[in-house]
Amino acid sequence: MKRKDFLKTLGFGSASLLTSAGVLSSCMSGMNHGDAVVPQVNTGLFINPLKIPKTVSGNTSLVTQNTSEALLSASKVNVLGYGEGILGPTIRVKKGDNVNINLLNKLSDHSNIHWHGLKIPADMDGHPDQMVMSNESFNYKFSVNQQAGLNWYHPHVHKSTAVQVTQGLAGLFIVESDEEKSLALPSGEFEVPLIIQDKRIASDGTIKYSPTMMEIMSGYLGENILVNGTHKPFLDVSTRFYRFRILNGSSARIYNLSLSNSAEFYVIGSDGGILPQPEKVKNVILGSGERLDILVDFSTMKVGEVVSLKSETFFTMGNAQGNQPFDILAFNIKRQENNTFKLPSTLIPVPKLPSTSIKRVFTLKMDMMSSDGMHKINGKVFKSGRIDETVTLGSTEIWEFDNSTGDEAHPMHIHGVMFQVVARMGGRNVILPHEKGWKDTVLVAPGEKVQVAMTFEISGKFVFHCHNLEHEDDGMMLNFEVK
Repeated sequence: MKRKDFLKTLGFGSASLLTSAGVLSSCMSGMNHGDAVVPQVNTGLFINPLKIPKTVSGNTSLVTQNTSEALLSASKVNVLGYGEGILGPTIRVKKGDNVNINLLNKLSDHSNIHWHGLKIPADMDGHPDQMVMSNESFNYKFSVNQQAGLNWYHPHVHKSTAVQVTQGLAGLFIVESDEEKSLALPSGEFEVPLIIQDKRIASDGTIKYSPTMMEIMSGYLGENILVNGTHKPFLDVSTRFYRFRILNGSSARIYNLSLSNSAEFYVIGSDGGILPQPEKVKNVILGSGERLDILVDFSTMKVGEVVSLKSETFFTMGNAQGNQPFDILAFNIKRQENNTFKLPSTLIPVPKLPSTSIKRVFTLKMDMMSSDGMHKINGKVFKSGRIDETVTLGSTEIWEFDNSTGDEAHPMHIHGVMFQVVARMGGRNVILPHEKGWKDTVLVAPGEKVQVAMTFEISGKFVFHCHNLEHEDDGMMLNFEVK
């Protein structure tokens, strides 16, 4: 049943049906004129220096723990992190490196790490079955044999992924290669990581996570936008090119990224690495779990000017998303500098995948009357011990995500592979500039069918799911086995 039809049903005397299941009261508490509560993003001066996560190698230790961070004021509050403070370090490796990372879980609950975007053995991937119990540790060992790109890491514990990520467990994982280095892209202080997240902050300053039924339906949105854990951040920049490595690390919020002066910028990469050529754009809609690699040219701007990275309104991703424009990060143009960087006309080629006749269709639907989870793929919710799809090792397949009758957007993520977007039908009806390279997450809007192609090179049991973490925890995830 579609949400709008369900709401009509509520208005026509179905209270007795739903009250027996204990659903109506929680549903009604989350409604706002027939839809999910959408907190308005706070405005104000951007006066906090942007924090930059420290960088570590692929041979390190991470501790999942309760820690503290000053979020909205100078007073520190309890958060989660992989060390001191919210979030975790940026792990930077080179293609071909062997990674050895020990995770110690000091939480009272179980956790684990999913290495989002990495093509690694199934027993290292962070499947929901692979739990690290409280006060136990696990050693993640794998080789990195894939193209350069911006990946990330976060817990993947069924029914608890959203709360652990929202409370602070996430970090970047950057892969470099000689091929990428040859492009001489901006580096050092001119290569800036941006983890964008929204948080709902309680009256005591702590991060609140308590979604109502309606927010499980649409996604849990926060009124405070943090970048690298910084609220209302600014970054001083020079009049030259900068490279920004952007992650949408929110549980559900979709961003329509643009610059406040309407300047164009260049998309040079997405989830799985560098594109074949720069794509000049004025905005990019980025779903949860997706990444973006962009170049911004500040050389045409004047010293003393302030330009913001912002999210513009949009009206194609469900009723709870895109209703308000807001600033994310202020760029203060502070220094005049000669801009010696030359934008390459070509970047890194993306090989064409072999043709295939193997196609699987996955219908994305919401079943309001279901007792085991509202969000379903092909009518099913996640069951740990059930293999939903079996794939032949080495095969190339096309998977179609069908959201043609849905009300909500679904950023669909597949573990263990990188894919290419080959078609979008309905809705926006095009392959977008940032979708012209390797991807692992694709945003499927209401009214759309999106087809992706991939070759399965790693054997074992993996999952694919919606990366709206409320949807994922509600069961919008299936197992597949490659053998």
